[in-house]
Amino acid sequence: MKSIILAGGSGSRLWPLSRDEYPKQLISFDNCESLLQKTFNRLCTFSKPSEIVTVTNVKHYPNIKLQLNNIDKSNVVIGEPLGKNTAPAIASTLEYFKQTGVEDDVVLIVPSDHLIKDVEAFNKTVEQGLELAKQGYIVTFGIKPDYPETGYGYIKTEKPLSTGYKVERFVEKPDIETAKKYLKSGEYYWNGGIFMGKISTFFNEFKTYSPDIYDNLKDLDFNNNNQIKYSIYEKMPSISIDYAIMEKSDKVALVELQSDWNDLGSWQSIYNVKEKDENNNVLTGKVVVDGVKNSFVYSQKEIVAVSGLENIILVETEDAIMACKMGESQNVKKLYEKLKEKESDTTKLHKTVFRPWGYYTCLNRGEGYLTKTICVLPKQKLSVQSHNHRSEHWVVLEGTALVLLDGQEHIVQAGDSIDIPLKAKHSLQNPYDEELKILEVQKGDYISEDDIIRYEDCYGRV
Repeated sequence: MKSIILAGGSGSRLWPLSRDEYPKQLISFDNCESLLQKTFNRLCTFSKPSEIVTVTNVKHYPNIKLQLNNIDKSNVVIGEPLGKNTAPAIASTLEYFKQTGVEDDVVLIVPSDHLIKDVEAFNKTVEQGLELAKQGYIVTFGIKPDYPETGYGYIKTEKPLSTGYKVERFVEKPDIETAKKYLKSGEYYWNGGIFMGKISTFFNEFKTYSPDIYDNLKDLDFNNNNQIKYSIYEKMPSISIDYAIMEKSDKVALVELQSDWNDLGSWQSIYNVKEKDENNNVLTGKVVVDGVKNSFVYSQKEIVAVSGLENIILVETEDAIMACKMGESQNVKKLYEKLKEKESDTTKLHKTVFRPWGYYTCLNRGEGYLTKTICVLPKQKLSVQSHNHRSEHWVVLEGTALVLLDGQEHIVQAGDSIDIPLKAKHSLQNPYDEELKILEVQKGDYISEDDIIRYEDCYGRV
């Protein structure tokens, strides 16, 4: 079996922890593996690591590849040049498999941000779906609702099949009264966004119901690299797999998911899966409470003190605070969109960003400049790179830096500085036993992390 991981989402409802450049699938909510890594390990039951393909936005490609390389370096990541929803992402990845000559194989397609703890029960459900997939069905895995959720789409079933049901129709996210009716009828399932079928079956359905995607697939070429060309991808519509083929096809079956399942799409869902204290609270980080009940309080850096409140969600990061009523965390997305309209940096990146070599913290940003502190861990180094739009000035605060600059080595001690001119090839390295900390001042007409051209990188990001 082949597998596809959909990892292109932004996780805007989990702001301020989830950001554009570091979305929720890269985050660990239990101080262990990220949601992406948990998903990859779960799929290793069915597929070889080299046959698990993750598709993501090109701006997330380096972090996605880095996290999966920590599990198995034979994994494959495909980069989308722009977000086009799930249908073009799935179709393009199916074309990748087709070009490797495995069109008759079954493929399992899963989102990267689901939490499933009972892996054994999940595996049994997939085995049930496999039987229907081999019969030519596209299988979706439905979750039996236990409360009237308005944040999920629903699927209505009809006649039973050998290991599941024929699907009658897909239903949009309902209002609360409609959701109650769906729950009472017992004929509806939550749409978990997990699909399975033969690669050839998917291609037939795309050809029939979404030719505007299918007709462009022949122009994709994965022989040289795994980056989808912009000129081809921009021709495809931005549409979900549900709208593109699932709601139109008569070959869709549903198998009830036997395992636990949580979408982790909101702070409410994070609260639901966390262990509660005696007051039904989930408290994470430096949190002090008095008279607080039925609440979720998260502190990333500063002390958060709360008194006399109930049914609230409060999340603090080093550059933002978000608060809302319990049960209304779906509306966090509206806050995120308003901040994005104001071009707030808090929607893009955290102030402190972790990299495989260490981390950096942004201190100040203005028109044409940015200052940050950079910590390079012992025996680590940044890639050999250049910038087309900015120069840099480095001041060593602690430790000793080995700086490669246009082919020359420079040893820079604490208290000394060095200039990195525009377009110069350079690398900051720490081959020593102590941490290296520097102050970096960037100046230029465009200050962004995507102004990095990498030539060599020991973490596989070239």
